[in-house]
Amino acid sequence: MLILGIETSCDETGIALYDSKRGLLGHKIYSQIPLHVEYGGVVPELASRDHIRKTLPLIASLINESGVDSKKIGGVAYTIGPGLAGALMVGAAVGRSLAMGWNVPAVGVHHMEAHLLAPMLEQNVPAFPFVALLVSGGHTQLVKVSGIGRYELLGESLDDAAGEAFDKVAKLLDLPYPGGAQLAKLAEGGNAGRFHFPRPMTDRPGLDFSFSGLKTAALIAINENTKPDQVLPDAQTMADIAFAFEEAVVETLVLKCRRALEQTNLLRLVIAGGVSANKKLRQRLESELDKIQSKVFYARNEYCTDNGAMIAYTGCQRLMAGLNDGLALVIRPRWPLTDLMPVRADN
Repeated sequence: MLILGIETSCDETGIALYDSKRGLLGHKIYSQIPLHVEYGGVVPELASRDHIRKTLPLIASLINESGVDSKKIGGVAYTIGPGLAGALMVGAAVGRSLAMGWNVPAVGVHHMEAHLLAPMLEQNVPAFPFVALLVSGGHTQLVKVSGIGRYELLGESLDDAAGEAFDKVAKLLDLPYPGGAQLAKLAEGGNAGRFHFPRPMTDRPGLDFSFSGLKTAALIAINENTKPDQVLPDAQTMADIAFAFEEAVVETLVLKCRRALEQTNLLRLVIAGGVSANKKLRQRLESELDKIQSKVFYARNEYCTDNGAMIAYTGCQRLMAGLNDGLALVIRPRWPLTDLMPVRADN
């Protein structure tokens, strides 16, 4: 089954073609970073308008470059949530219209389920069941995954998501958008030991997270090390603060992941979402989980951020299982992962 996938939940327009037998045939991503950088963050109205401009041309370009006959496309998958309402509406309207015009089934995809399943695009895929850490700008969740659509929430952030905390601290340090990646880059030049920030909620049982206090600790360090005639600390101090902040986030995530695996008696961990591309997080997880004979799986960097490939793959699994949406145009800007309908119990 050949599926067209469309992702427009935030500030990246992602298009992909996925074949159930041949795998991913091609994908394209258009990033809106240059559009939003002057505002220091995503402007929803501008994001929606840019999706309108870019979605159809990207689809036409991908179909042409892939050498695919559009008449062979057997279904369309598009993100319907969570995300920015206007941005979601663009992808849903385009996807639903194309499906109607081609007379093929269409299915709305859960953005975080697609992230969770992105490692399935790789050659070495995890077998069910496994624990997943979904870590992005909007979500930090630990989920037990027994199959596609079979999710049990183990823990989540009670306030800021990890990626959101990265972005906010980056803004405090006056780093350009997108801040999380810039902060991680700055941290590479930082010194260990100069600053130590708390590892929130690690001294108590449970798998929930909290990162707002960690953000406050970084703000205090910035203020205390800024001279009266300066706006920010000196460059090395900023790098040292970034290093300590990243260390605290990574150590907290790793500890909770290990705790989740031990609690569920599982040996496989999937990390997904934009923050899963963080090099230090991947290295620490691999090192720590090796101690308990567990293995970590993740997608290559281009599939960690928002992309059409993960939407096409996820939509393909649901369409092949006979699940599809009717003619109604529906978006769900807020959509719990646990509300999804199960597809199957194993690979």
